[in-house]
Amino acid sequence: MNLNKDTVYRSAKAESKNRMINDGGGLYLQITTQNHKRWYFVYTFESKRKKLSIRVYPAVTLETAREKAREARESVAKGVDPAETKAQVKKAKKQASTNEKLIEAGLPVVDSFEYVCRQWLADTAHTVRDITQQKKFRRFELYVFPVIGRMPIVAVKSPDVFAIVRPLIIKNQLETAHRVRSDISAAFAYAIAHGFTDYDPAQAVGAQIPAQKVTHNAAITDPKEVGQLLRDIGNYQGTFVVQTALRLSPYLFQRPGEIRQMEWKDVDLAAREWRYFVTKTEVKHIVPLSRQAVEILESIKPLTGAGQYVFPSSRGDGRPMSDGTVRTSLKSLGYEKDVMSAHGFRTTASTLLNEQGWSPDAIERQLCHMPRDQVRAAYNRAQYLDERRRMMQSWADYLDGLKTGATIVPFRKIG
Repeated sequence: MNLNKDTVYRSAKAESKNRMINDGGGLYLQITTQNHKRWYFVYTFESKRKKLSIRVYPAVTLETAREKAREARESVAKGVDPAETKAQVKKAKKQASTNEKLIEAGLPVVDSFEYVCRQWLADTAHTVRDITQQKKFRRFELYVFPVIGRMPIVAVKSPDVFAIVRPLIIKNQLETAHRVRSDISAAFAYAIAHGFTDYDPAQAVGAQIPAQKVTHNAAITDPKEVGQLLRDIGNYQGTFVVQTALRLSPYLFQRPGEIRQMEWKDVDLAAREWRYFVTKTEVKHIVPLSRQAVEILESIKPLTGAGQYVFPSSRGDGRPMSDGTVRTSLKSLGYEKDVMSAHGFRTTASTLLNEQGWSPDAIERQLCHMPRDQVRAAYNRAQYLDERRRMMQSWADYLDGLKTGATIVPFRKIG
């Protein structure tokens, strides 16, 4: 099969045109007009004539070139394109070099799960609120990247994903387990769409996580028990800021996080309104302030009115009152979380106002149970506002009556 001896190639000289010397079996030595000599393997693959470079001569000897040609012929016989194989090897070497530099810089390697996941997070950042994105990224940092972050995304299997959520299941952190698995699955959906991998190993894991039991926020709805709760709140001996937040909560019945983060710039005591942006539903909301609510806010304004928050943190760090403060104060009064929660003031108001005959639509609007439709939000912001003003004052008067133990006939919506 081999046609020439090494002396033929060693003594070959450049001519006016590039030329090829055939060694047999598809192996050729090309000699350019500048007398550069390079080995090539010429072959046919899938009906196409192709040429594979085997580097220069004499750095690559005749013997080595023939061995490379033999390996290439075997690849073609097996249905594998040697040129494609060479390109893949070259790409792998280049990626390995790049990865080494990335690892030294503390960055995720190319085509690893973390690499693709960060691309997905960046590409979808505009679709969610900043705080939602921050929480999602934090979950990846805490639970996911340490386990599969550096793995090639194509190598991640379902057991790898289950290894991430299993500790959370054992700790009964089922909500977090479901969120983490869902986040991983969303990252794989992006990876599939962009050609990084072919399937989602997180999908099979979902059925292995026990269902999260829905727990409703405990609330007192019996009027006599509500009256006792209000009297207990009136006797609370905590700091004045916490006392005030606790006293105001039943009158406003907004989400605890919104009350503790109430800002003075959003409060208009003259107009008796609290206008703010509700991040949970992404709408602007108006809370009419009853006479009693205004009096409570006026009592704390000399203390905190010069600052940003109505209920600032006791640490003096420029933050609002800590999450869970109202819950803790209720517990100190003897109300465990399965009896009355900070969120329960909403349930108390909703239940009793509905029983009193107020419009369910007005009640739901006052609770800010709104769809995330910005057009509807703009239209609905002041919806039922006149009725809600009457309702909020009636509710405050009703609570005061319960607190004193008087027999109260609440104002009812007519027509």
